[in-house]
Amino acid sequence: MISVTEHGYLIVIERGAGNFGAWALDLPGCVAVGDTIEECEREMREAIAFHIEGLRKDGEPVPEPTTVAAAVVEIA
Repeated sequence: MISVTEHGYLIVIERGAGNFGAWALDLPGCVAVGDTIEECEREMREAIAFHIEGLRKDGEPVPEPTTVAAAVVEIA
């Protein structure tokens, strides 16, 4: 199981056609893409920071992280 701290946002990374895409479940509209998983994660970290900065600048509330864990479930 992968868990995040109470101050972190869980992201989902998905393989696409030739790249990877990510989104944060607790930050609707916050997305990123990258050629590798590592690049996608770096881009997503920047996207989250930019997204939160924009919310604050606009006087909007910053959603608290609510998603705390993820698991990979393999099927036979």
